[in-house]
Amino acid sequence: MADILLLYSSVYGHTQRISKRIEAALESQGHTVDLKPVSGPPVDPRGYDAVLIGASIRNGKHNPKILQFIENHQHVLDEKPNGFFSVNLVARKPEKNTPETNPYTQAFVAKSPWQPRLLGVFGGDLDYQRYSAFDRNVIRFIMWITKGPTDPATKAEYTNWDEVARFAESFGELAVGPGGPPA
Repeated sequence: MADILLLYSSVYGHTQRISKRIEAALESQGHTVDLKPVSGPPVDPRGYDAVLIGASIRNGKHNPKILQFIENHQHVLDEKPNGFFSVNLVARKPEKNTPETNPYTQAFVAKSPWQPRLLGVFGGDLDYQRYSAFDRNVIRFIMWITKGPTDPATKAEYTNWDEVARFAESFGELAVGPGGPPA
C-alpha cells in the first residue's frame, strides 16, 4: 500500500472535513495518509508514494499557497501518482459539478504548470452566519448572480459524500496502480 500526502487548503473547515473523509477512506483501503494543511509547516512531498491536493474557493480563487506548493514541487508531483480536488459552491449545480464542467477546476488546470492525473470537484457548504460581514456580503452577491440562496439565515451543504467516497477509492487505486508502489 502507499504512503500518501494529502495536502489541503480550507478557509471555513469544510475542505478539511472532506479531506478527513478521504483520509479515512484511503486508510480503510490500507494506505497510510499524512493529512497536512498548506498553511502549516512546509512539507516535502519526496517522502511519499502519492500526493493528493485539495483546495476550497474563497472569493473566486484557490489559496495561492496551493499554486506556490505546486510550482515548488512540480517535478516531484509529476513523478508520482497524484490528484487534485476543488471544493466550491458552483459545484452545487449539476451542470457544473464535474472537473470538465466546473469553471474553478478548469481555471486551476489552465493556470497550473502541473496537470493532475486525477481531478475531482465537490460542492461546498453555505453557512452565512459563520462568515465575516464582508464575506457574507460577497457570497450573497455571488449567490444572487448565480441564482443561489441569498437569505442570510441559510445553512446548506452541497457535498455529495458518495462522490467523495468514489473519488477516494479511485485515488487509492491510482496510488498503487502503474507508476505507484506495489500493493
